[in-house]
Amino acid sequence: MFRRILIANRGEIAVRIIRACRELDIQTVVVYSEADANSLAVQLADQAVLIGSAAPSESYLRAERIIEAARRTDCQAIHPAFGFLSENAAFAQMVRDAGLTFIGPTPEAIRAMGLKTEALARVRAFGVPTLPSYDGQGLQADFQRAADQLGYPLLVKAAAGGGGKGMRVVRAAAELPEALEAAAREAGKAFADNRLFLERFIETARHIEVQILADQHGNMVHLFERECSIQRRHQKIIEESPSPYLEKRPELRAAMCAAALRAAQSVNYTNAGTVEFIVDAETGEFFFLEMNTRLQVEHPVTEAVTDVDLVQMQIRIAAGEPLPFSQADLYQRGHAIECRIYAEDPADNFLPATGELLCVLPPSAPNIRVDSGVRTGDSISIHYDPMIAKLIAHARTRPEAIRRLDAALAAYVILGVTTNIAFLRDVLAHPDFVNGETTTRLIERAFADWRPPSAALPEAALIAAALSLLLQSDAPSASASSAESDPFSPWARPDSFRIGA
Repeated sequence: MFRRILIANRGEIAVRIIRACRELDIQTVVVYSEADANSLAVQLADQAVLIGSAAPSESYLRAERIIEAARRTDCQAIHPAFGFLSENAAFAQMVRDAGLTFIGPTPEAIRAMGLKTEALARVRAFGVPTLPSYDGQGLQADFQRAADQLGYPLLVKAAAGGGGKGMRVVRAAAELPEALEAAAREAGKAFADNRLFLERFIETARHIEVQILADQHGNMVHLFERECSIQRRHQKIIEESPSPYLEKRPELRAAMCAAALRAAQSVNYTNAGTVEFIVDAETGEFFFLEMNTRLQVEHPVTEAVTDVDLVQMQIRIAAGEPLPFSQADLYQRGHAIECRIYAEDPADNFLPATGELLCVLPPSAPNIRVDSGVRTGDSISIHYDPMIAKLIAHARTRPEAIRRLDAALAAYVILGVTTNIAFLRDVLAHPDFVNGETTTRLIERAFADWRPPSAALPEAALIAAALSLLLQSDAPSASASSAESDPFSPWARPDSFRIGA
């Protein structure tokens, strides 16, 4: 087992990996930017190394600085988490060439699955169903002819893309030229690769993914599915396991999980990975979407229902250990739902919000998990993803999980920036979600004109937050000078005391 691991990431996922390493008695080193000097991850790690200024291009995306930090701190392995360099095959190769272990798949597997057109060809050869598509090798006129053959609606997608970037829905031929131009521009900026391809678009789609684990000894298992159909701008905001759609269709679940294993086998995959599928809710057909060659943001719901620590498993596999269980040992227990809490304004097209977090009071209740990398006094920066926390509820049944998650959202106090908490509560209460009948277009269809309720933050929460700040403050109260003459004066006590109450 490794003695020391470098975490090439920030925020809540860096904190999550630190906690997993502590349970394995592994020391941790985090790299950080100037903007994250006082972050929770820096505070919790055994050692921290400054690698650059706030901009990711000058810090978290500087592969050579990260590897040098690992060498200087005597680390044996690097965990990339998700985002930044996690799916960068060149970085994984640099880690390998430096004599370190990359906690993830091989550079070859990352490269093969990173180019979407190559990934489609590979999994198709292993019997995994794929959507009708055009690989994008040609001029705009070729795209136009291909689009006419595929039929509308269709998706323009970045060949090296992910996270909803470089993606456009086209419903008529006249929309195609503008969509191609916009998607290429966005893809070039996000991935330094402006290649595109076309894919048939399913109007009644459900987004369902399968978690897999594969060791270096030829063993591979799936840990069932997560449903991620609740999305805004093609990005997930609510995820759950099991999928309410597959709960009623066990044969379809078995087929999808088997297809996910075949997809992983097509690139000799090792470590943790996620195979994503689009399901036509009307026909029950499913199609390969992509494979994420890394840990997923939504991994906690799988951990909750399978009782498997995916981060620890990643580390154990990278260290050469075999899987400690077989497929027959795994099953789903209860139901788990995760909400991503963002600093953003859902009423203004989900515009990110920035600023200081004046008060953060997470909920605390049985079977509620909060994964966060921020605290009161931290700031949400323009440089990074505005996610504040992931809130996960686990219960015996799905209705219980929904109620538990809603209660936790109601108790979550975040002051200083606009958040999507009220919006998430409204989504959880929507009849389609409650009945498990959602598609990827639910937010577009049902929440396009959403406005926050007039009492989104109850007065009691503001009072509680104010008292909490007062109790946390080391500064004397405004009338503390009276303490010099009377050390027992109640006016000098910053502990919420008041006469007659």
